[in-house]
Amino acid sequence: MNLVGQVTVWHDGTCPLCQREIALMRRFDTNGAITFIDASAPDAAQTCPLEPALMLERFHAEEEGRLLSGAAAFAAMWRAVPMLRPFGLAARHPLILRGLEALYIRFLRVRPRLQRMLR
Repeated sequence: MNLVGQVTVWHDGTCPLCQREIALMRRFDTNGAITFIDASAPDAAQTCPLEPALMLERFHAEEEGRLLSGAAAFAAMWRAVPMLRPFGLAARHPLILRGLEALYIRFLRVRPRLQRMLR
């Protein structure tokens, strides 16, 4: 379980989009508030709260002991980074979070094509 202000993020280390995004977030995370875990790693079953295959279907994060997925997980990650915190706080509003989730679902539909383009 995370300390207050700490966020754990599970990502797909084999995905070129995820690799770029996580690299960017690592640079933004100057306070070390985010623990990044590769859910595609061979030992992922030991570090994932769900089956690794389920963790790889959507973006997941844990904030204050709650497992979040999709847009809510991104918002948790943003809240942990001072520069992005305002966006993460705004995403606590149900309408904003609902809109972000709709965008995330659309992104998931094109993700495989984007991955192929970046490989």
